[in-house]
Amino acid sequence: MTETVAESKLKAAFGELQEILGERVSEALVVREHHSHGESTHPPGVPDFVCFPQSTDEVRRIVLVSVKHHLPVVPFGAGTSLEGHVHALRGGICVDMRQMNRVLRISAEDMDATVEAGVSRKQLQKTLENTGLTFFIDPGADATLGGMTATRASGTTAVRYGTMRENVLGLTVVLADGRVIHTGTRARKSSAGYDLTRLFVGSEGTLGVITEVTLRLHAQPEAVTAAICAFSTIEGAVRTVIEVIQLGVSVARIEFMDDHQVDAVNRYSGLNLALKPTLLFEFHGVSEASVAEAARMAETLSLEHGGQGFAWQTTLAERDRLWKARHDVYYATGALRPGSSVLTTDVCVPISRLAECIVATRAELDQASFPAVMVGHVGDGNFHVQCLLGPDQVAEADAFAARLVDRAQAMGGTCTGEHGVGSGKKKYLKAEHGEALEVMRDLKRMFDPENRMNPGKVVDLD
Repeated sequence: MTETVAESKLKAAFGELQEILGERVSEALVVREHHSHGESTHPPGVPDFVCFPQSTDEVRRIVLVSVKHHLPVVPFGAGTSLEGHVHALRGGICVDMRQMNRVLRISAEDMDATVEAGVSRKQLQKTLENTGLTFFIDPGADATLGGMTATRASGTTAVRYGTMRENVLGLTVVLADGRVIHTGTRARKSSAGYDLTRLFVGSEGTLGVITEVTLRLHAQPEAVTAAICAFSTIEGAVRTVIEVIQLGVSVARIEFMDDHQVDAVNRYSGLNLALKPTLLFEFHGVSEASVAEAARMAETLSLEHGGQGFAWQTTLAERDRLWKARHDVYYATGALRPGSSVLTTDVCVPISRLAECIVATRAELDQASFPAVMVGHVGDGNFHVQCLLGPDQVAEADAFAARLVDRAQAMGGTCTGEHGVGSGKKKYLKAEHGEALEVMRDLKRMFDPENRMNPGKVVDLD
């Protein structure tokens, strides 16, 4: 048969990628399918090739191949994203960053580090052992730091230590035309020019490929304690959160689980928590006395709102077990209904509206035909819903998710607090950003006029 123009283009591109990477480029179907999806229920997108670069220069040369042959480029980290970020919707070149996994520099004096994009969260934490420092941003999954930067990730500790937005000092990025730029400095502040670092944090690979990240580190706290508190009502639990934040109680983690989520965690992780709306607290401080004072204030507030007293988790083993159970909620929820698909969504609202939003959402879920659980980083107004679906319940769940976003946006909130936009939440951006969405498109056109960088995510140009 005669080779088509498209086949000829792909063949030529593959040959050029082999010259750059040797055996570190694959067109095997099993490899391509593995890189066609994250952990969401969104339809997969299979790339034409998967590349495994080991340096910024190799990424640059891969991008130049994409320029020559007009092929999309889709960065891939650990594949743990939930809104279709890594799905190669238009084929092209998947750039798997996990072989770029060197910790390039640690400065204990300046409390910062520079890592390649494929370094995982747990790998960095392991490397920081015995330095007195750590990196606190913790989305649950052992995601790569490049992926966490690209999606502006956060997690359980964001209430005290912020999100990736506050903890990224600078970046190395390969742009769509193959140029390599360095944004930011190691200085803790700067007023020199546009803040390009913040532009790329959260850009989801649509403006360039992040290859190196300079991160802010934090001192390991001298004293840590954790506690579990069950409540009579959801509203009582969330009202406690609101007052803890408003009164400035020094809390490092404050997580919410509804009774359905508690049931899932008990079954999956072997815990024996009361089947009630529950808050998980962790307190960090410079002394045992400061931690005890913060915990006492939080417990007093909880008792005023129907809390049933703190169950303390004082040892490292107890705390590790508790937070591992919290991070395993995705898998715990799936185990409630084996074989189901899991629709996972998140919103974030001003904390003054949090109780209203969560109570209304739980009331709606109680009328749904599918089981669902709620869990959240409620200290910053962010919560998640996981819906367990049979084949005939997908449309119902999609309609619920749209109403949830409408509710959050009407309260002055956002369609996503930390999952990102990807392909799944593009449809909500117009209502949230108005004319600013067209400015985002203008930026995309400027950085990527051919729409080759992770096309179909965040904003559409066609």
